[in-house]
Amino acid sequence: MTDADADRAGSLGSGGSVPPAGPGPGPGAGTLVSDPSAPHTPAPPHAHADKSACNSPGASGSSGPSGQLPSRPAHRDTNVLRWLTAYFASIVGDSVYFLALGWAAAQFAGPAQVGLVLAVGAVPRALLMLLGGVVADRFDPRKVVIGSDALRAAVILALAALLWLSTPKIWLLVVVALLFGVVDALFMPAVGALPPRLTAPDEVVRLVGMRQLAIRIGKAVGPPLAGFALAHHGEAAFAMAGTLFAFSLLLLAGVRITPLAPQPGAGRPGSPWQDLADGLRYIRRHRLVGPLVLATALSEIGFMAPLQVGVFLLAGERGFGASSIGWILGAFAVGAGLGAVGLSLMGRIRHAGTAQLCTLVVASAAIGAIGLLPTVAGAAAVAGFAGLVGGVCGGLSIALIQHNTAASYQGRVAGVLALSHVGLAPLVFPLFGLAAGAVGVTPMFLIGAGISASAAVVGLLSPDVRRAELTVRPAPKPGPRTPAPAPRPDTAPGPRRSR
Repeated sequence: MTDADADRAGSLGSGGSVPPAGPGPGPGAGTLVSDPSAPHTPAPPHAHADKSACNSPGASGSSGPSGQLPSRPAHRDTNVLRWLTAYFASIVGDSVYFLALGWAAAQFAGPAQVGLVLAVGAVPRALLMLLGGVVADRFDPRKVVIGSDALRAAVILALAALLWLSTPKIWLLVVVALLFGVVDALFMPAVGALPPRLTAPDEVVRLVGMRQLAIRIGKAVGPPLAGFALAHHGEAAFAMAGTLFAFSLLLLAGVRITPLAPQPGAGRPGSPWQDLADGLRYIRRHRLVGPLVLATALSEIGFMAPLQVGVFLLAGERGFGASSIGWILGAFAVGAGLGAVGLSLMGRIRHAGTAQLCTLVVASAAIGAIGLLPTVAGAAAVAGFAGLVGGVCGGLSIALIQHNTAASYQGRVAGVLALSHVGLAPLVFPLFGLAAGAVGVTPMFLIGAGISASAAVVGLLSPDVRRAELTVRPAPKPGPRTPAPAPRPDTAPGPRRSR
């Protein structure tokens, strides 16, 4: 199970010419080696080194002369912290924007138009997410992130100015929602491809935990800020969101990533559709990334439907009251935040593949138990436990995918993961509601738990997932050479004496 924003996940920044790294530790010092169990998929011809995205040697967070990732811990790397702060500002800006958009639609139109405005932004985001991954791989993901963030800031600040100077129209909100959804489809896969190219492979888990924590805090801070701005002046909320995007843009301009290895004899890039098909083929054939991506989609469905729909139905069926929804969902969010803190503190986990499978089974059982408990306190306590274990599980899953994905496929893998969250899982919500009305809410919680647990079965059937690790073994130091034995006199080279 991934975090609620696992759609912004990335993959490992190894050289584009290196085949997918295997789950086990390799012999290279600080690098990953190819996995004999994974198919050798050549990097696309457009994978090339981006010299402009690299700092000079010795700069904070930059790669050295050989292009290697920094060896310092992620939480002490100023380059990583700069990116994390920019990402946090973007998360808060997202929360403020979506609340301000819904408020503006409700003020200037009816309930049907509110749903229309919000749907217009969601549809292009889901439809274009996979192509956004292609763009992130074809071009430098850092440049895509900066460009899309600049567009988001410009669009939202322009909307704030128009709302301040004139009476808004519903068509204006529709256009802004459409543009924002298109740009977000580019931003999300690209930002997901950045983290593994910011830190060393051994620090991926720590960075994933720090990122999840930033998401949780950002989503908690955003709504109160939006409410404060909306209470004083509606246009101020859009101005606040645009300012946060602009601040994120300034920080991202100073972030440096490791370049991809140059491709000798690289030809012209293929069409975007060819790149997309190549990325999907890569995921399907990879013995570790493929099962984990499938398991992520299943766990998203199993978790999100009970939490996003089932909790509301459960409160109504049992007469818990509206406040119970906040207690249950809040407990889950707090638990997930604690799980992110745990990953940030631990940094490295032995037997990560096995740990991910075990935590997935436990978290799935906890999700099903929410629908069985008769009291709000019990449901909230179990939801908090599910969030804690599920947060660890989601972080390990994302880290394993990042750790084992070739650098030239990072954006496309991140796009597929994002699509499973923003596109696939929400499609199940109406079906969940219809089925709950037919068979009851409690059975649907159990069905959701079963779907999530089936993701663990997918992992268990893969030996590569079960043996997966997140550590990189340093290369053994060469020992003293043993001198070759002197040749025997009768075998010494030289002219033979004729008899």
